[in-house]
Amino acid sequence: MSMSQDSVPCDSGRFRSTVAFYERYRLGYPQRLIDRVARLMRLPPGAAVLDLGTGTGMLAIGFARAGMAVSAMDPEPAMLVAAEKAARTARVDVAFTRGGSDELRPGMGPYRLVTIGRAFHWMDRAATLAMLDHIVTPDGGVTLFHDAHPDVAENRWFKTLVAVTGRFGRAAAPHVAERKGGHRRYEPFLLASAFTQLDGLSVTVKRPITADEIVGRAFSMSATAPGRLGARTPAFEAELRARLADLSPDGQFVEVAELVAVLARRPGAGEG
Repeated sequence: MSMSQDSVPCDSGRFRSTVAFYERYRLGYPQRLIDRVARLMRLPPGAAVLDLGTGTGMLAIGFARAGMAVSAMDPEPAMLVAAEKAARTARVDVAFTRGGSDELRPGMGPYRLVTIGRAFHWMDRAATLAMLDHIVTPDGGVTLFHDAHPDVAENRWFKTLVAVTGRFGRAAAPHVAERKGGHRRYEPFLLASAFTQLDGLSVTVKRPITADEIVGRAFSMSATAPGRLGARTPAFEAELRARLADLSPDGQFVEVAELVAVLARRPGAGEG
């Protein structure tokens, strides 16, 4: 798969130092959202699902729990180790393979559904969707997952997190800097692909979160991973904790987050 102007350079090693934090502190996808995707896609038990860029296996495990036959790929070996451990703990079967979107081939699958969670921006999006057209069944589709934090009072801590990560170079990270002149949303790529019938699903959660968890969340992000910050890691953590303490001296916060699934199918595939 050749690189296009839409792709963002991705060194899989950038995630190596995030794995332990990602596994523990990243917001998971509610099972009810995954189940809603499965129902809208009319996935029968045992339907073949590929989770591309699986990370620590959050989506792969969720779809396996829903009764699907799940395969999962990620280019970072440490992520796969964590994902395999998580699948064993969840007592579900997932076939894990090292590889990313560049390793997709026309003979793979076919899959009734391909899922991508928080990873599409690292891929050559146009080329990835073109390849998925070859390995997704005619009645299948692609679902892109992400999360968002609404502008509500409870999420003041999130604005602080964004501000501090910005001071430590988040704006210069490839996937963030690229958005200044590129697409912030999935729809332009999907509408230029074979998968132009779009449906959006979301679940909003409200949960307690501590300052320690917010710091862990920051370290789970590639732009502020310990491996990227290097010697600046203690300074980053100190500033973030100080700013959070200004908001809540006891370190207790509330997170309001929207978990979103954008389901894309070929025209007419979901009708009837």
